[in-house]
Amino acid sequence: MWLSNSSVGRKFIMAITGAVLVLFVTFHCLMNAVAIAWPAAYNSVCLFLGANWYALIASAGLAAFIIVHIIYAVMLTLQNRRARGHERYAVSKMPKGVEWSSQNMLVLGIVILAFLVVHMIQFWAKMQLVEILGTETMIPAAAGTLFLQEAFSQIWTPIVYIIGFVALWFHLNHGFWSMFQSVGWDSTVWIPRLKKIAAWWTSIVVVLFIAEAVVFTVNANKKTYLTDPALREQYKAMVVPEYEKDFGPAAVQTLSAVPYEEFTKMVRGQLSQMTDPQAQAYFANEPKYPAMVEFLEGQVAFFDYLESADAAPEAIAPSAAPAPQPAN
Repeated sequence: MWLSNSSVGRKFIMAITGAVLVLFVTFHCLMNAVAIAWPAAYNSVCLFLGANWYALIASAGLAAFIIVHIIYAVMLTLQNRRARGHERYAVSKMPKGVEWSSQNMLVLGIVILAFLVVHMIQFWAKMQLVEILGTETMIPAAAGTLFLQEAFSQIWTPIVYIIGFVALWFHLNHGFWSMFQSVGWDSTVWIPRLKKIAAWWTSIVVVLFIAEAVVFTVNANKKTYLTDPALREQYKAMVVPEYEKDFGPAAVQTLSAVPYEEFTKMVRGQLSQMTDPQAQAYFANEPKYPAMVEFLEGQVAFFDYLESADAAPEAIAPSAAPAPQPAN
């Protein structure tokens, strides 16, 4: 098949998959900009892009494009090296008119891939993946701003991200215009124009990415995502529906209208009542009792995590919070 066996076909596949990835990177940049302008809306976007069928199809499709892009990049690199043979060792300097990025696209791609793995561990694995697996964590999967808090409160995160963004600039800047060349748009008039468009496009996207990383770092160190009243109300709204499983629909209707501060007091009061020795004896034969206590303990741990920023200089990380233990 010419798409996989010929050099032209492989470059065509690289161009198509590259175009999709350029569009995704642009979308992701704009999505992150929402977190700067309107953090609560960013959480709503995270909820929309959770483990829903359309989001899962889009994620699977994107993963397929990334994998194909990587495979064909390696194939083309090996093909070019075999074609040059020993001549590549005789080159003492870069040929005139050849971009540095074009000679190092594979290396740049590896740096970007490493950055992508870090990014997925910090966000995707804790958001969409936990929903897919059905594993519960203390932080709601849709609370994207809290995952920003966790990631960018670590000093190494903005450093790694900026390195990844610089590599992304070089990779996209060359890949943007060369994908047009690969599909046959190889005119002496349009290639210079496409190079300028590529430089502007990728520069705007990468500068926005870096600006977002800086803002996220500042906000994380100021504990903005933990202390903002509007966000706290939104976090409360994320956990309220879970009460229906153990406490019935009436509890959801009652708790939804309760302000955040009063809500947290009610949850702590519920836990205190449920763990009272008399309550333990009363609910001894209730099959839901251990799950109800575990759920309330998880909620109290979550609110303690949010409110740790109010009285302490450093927030307690979720991983440091004790795991909920079911009542005996």
